[in-house]
Amino acid sequence: MTDRYAVIGNPIAHSKSPAIHGAFAAQTHQHMDYGRILGNPDDFAGDVRSFVAAGGRGLNVTVPFKEQAWALLADHSSRAQAAGAVNTIIVLDGGLLRGDNTDGVGLLRDLTRNHGFAPARKRMLLLGAGGAARGVLQPLLDSGPAELVIANRTADKARGLADALRAGTNGNLHGCGLDALAGRRFDLIINATSSGLDGDVPDIPDDCLADDGWAYDMLYADSTTPFCRWAVEHGAARALDGLGMLVEQAAESFFLWRGVRPLTAPVMEMLRGGG
Repeated sequence: MTDRYAVIGNPIAHSKSPAIHGAFAAQTHQHMDYGRILGNPDDFAGDVRSFVAAGGRGLNVTVPFKEQAWALLADHSSRAQAAGAVNTIIVLDGGLLRGDNTDGVGLLRDLTRNHGFAPARKRMLLLGAGGAARGVLQPLLDSGPAELVIANRTADKARGLADALRAGTNGNLHGCGLDALAGRRFDLIINATSSGLDGDVPDIPDDCLADDGWAYDMLYADSTTPFCRWAVEHGAARALDGLGMLVEQAAESFFLWRGVRPLTAPVMEMLRGGG
C-alpha cells in the first residue's frame, strides 16, 4: 500500500517539495506518494481534516499556514512549541495529529554542514518576525551567537518575539524595527521575510553587513533572489538562497514520517540542474 503525503500552502504550484520527497523515496525504497494542496486561507483546518480522512499520513506546511497549523494541533514537539509554528504534521495511529518544526534544523544543517559556517560568537540579524522567523529562532540561539537581533518592519512584533524567548538566554537576543539598524554590522544576515516574492528587499542599511559577512535568504528561486543579489552587491563573502534549507528540513520531515534519514547532497545537485 502506498502512503500519501503532501505539502499545503498558498501559493503552492512552485513548490519543489514533491520532487524532493519523490527523490528521497526512490533513494530509500519507500512506498509513498507526495503531492501539493492549494490551501484555503479561510479553511486550513478543513483542508487538513479532509486530507487525513482520505488516508493521508503527513503534511508539510508552508506559507501562510505555519502559525495556523500550530494553533490547530494540540500535540507539539519541543521544536514546534518553541517556534509557535508548525511546518510538519505527522498522522499518528488512530488519526491523532502531531506538529513539529524542522525549519531551524534545516537552516543550521545547510549553513554548517553544507557550507562550513561557524555560528558560535557571531553577530546575527534575522529579518522578519512571522512563522518563518519563529521556526529558526531557537536553533539559532542554541548555536551560540554573540548576538541575535530580530528586525521587522513592525518593531513591536520583533520586540514581542524577542521578549517571548529571552528567558533562558544570556541577554544576547533583541528585537527592533528596521529603522533601528543604522550603524549596526552583522556577520550573518538571514532574510526570513517574503519580500522577495514581490521582487523587493527589506529596507535595511547598505552597510549593515560586516566585512566577510554572510547572507542567507530563506526563499529560493531558479535565479538569484533579490536579497542574494543585494548581498553580493554589498560585499557578502557568501550569499546563499534557501534551497539547501528546503532540502535539509524536508529530510528531517521524511525521517519523522518514515524513520529513515535520506542523503541530501544528491537531491540538491538534482535541483540545481546537476543530475
